[in-house]
Amino acid sequence: METTITINVLALIARLLSGVSVRWVDSQPDTCQRVYFANHTSHLDALVIWSSLPAEVRARTRPVAAKDYWMAGRIRKYGATKVFNALLIDRKEIKVHQSPVDLMIKEIGNRDSLIVFPEGGRSEGLEVGEFKSGLYYLCKKRPDLEAIPVYIDNMNRILPRGRVLPVPLLTCITFGPPIWLEAGEPKVDFLARARQAVLQLKEG
Repeated sequence: METTITINVLALIARLLSGVSVRWVDSQPDTCQRVYFANHTSHLDALVIWSSLPAEVRARTRPVAAKDYWMAGRIRKYGATKVFNALLIDRKEIKVHQSPVDLMIKEIGNRDSLIVFPEGGRSEGLEVGEFKSGLYYLCKKRPDLEAIPVYIDNMNRILPRGRVLPVPLLTCITFGPPIWLEAGEPKVDFLARARQAVLQLKEG
């Protein structure tokens, strides 16, 4: 009970700090298994998307995050492991027999959803970088997952690179319609289509 209250309070704080507004375009919140894939400009991106989901969806959604960042310091570690239930990826020691995608699939089982950032690292400014292959392989190995594009607007200004405390501004999270990997679709084509799905939300 105490953990649930803590989670709900921290989710509220995250929404207040970011001034976030949420839009759903041709999709709705759902507890079905999904992979939410978004542009990446700030260390707070995963937290803000996670906090923007309804409580029952949030409870089944795990942000994928860099282990080296979120395990640095007691507050980050507590947040990642006890509050957000983040799936932490070790970017420095990737094992040959257990890729990050395999770890994600193992961890979510038949219940949880994921929040991922296909660009890999954070982009500068308003540009959305090219997507790396992880999203493709995740959708290939779990074709039942709904892939929901998400566009985060203004987070790069709320927590600019190098700053510790957020700047009070407004941001908007837009969730778009689901896409799936089509049978026989080449990796390059799927990643371009997924990136375009995010960009369309920006333009809209």
